[in-house]
Amino acid sequence: MEILVIRHGESENETVNALEPLTNLGIEQSKKMSQRVLKEFPPELIWSSTLQRAKQTADILANFVDCEVKYHDKLCEQKVDESDLQFYERVQQIFSHIKENSRQYKRIAIVSHGGTNTKLIESFLQLPSNNKVWFHTNNTGIHFLHYHSKANILKFSNSTCHLN
Repeated sequence: MEILVIRHGESENETVNALEPLTNLGIEQSKKMSQRVLKEFPPELIWSSTLQRAKQTADILANFVDCEVKYHDKLCEQKVDESDLQFYERVQQIFSHIKENSRQYKRIAIVSHGGTNTKLIESFLQLPSNNKVWFHTNNTGIHFLHYHSKANILKFSNSTCHLN
């Protein structure tokens, strides 16, 4: 299975505020990302955070690639009252759920947030919860994960060439 892990487009305030929409630039970033994904690696299914900025980005992508979006609130960013370990475990659980419920697809996309994307990649790479690694993701940055029979392959990370 191949998994595209994508950060949402630019929003006014990068907090956990679920009502924060994309800016005009964020909408343009999302359209450019969607055009690239359609051309180079279209997914068969999209999973998305329910927070507005990710949801808008996922909806734009879905319109370009013509596939279903499944929304899940466990893909949201780390909550204020959530410890690092709780956040790690929540993302582990939702990633397992996504993989289990996407087995029939060759390629899926997950549209989420910077911290959540880091935890998804940590899970993919089987890193322990207490690591000191951060996978930076720019607005609409794409990480390409490939579950191969011989190894888990991170094909690329935080690709934003679609914004050039």
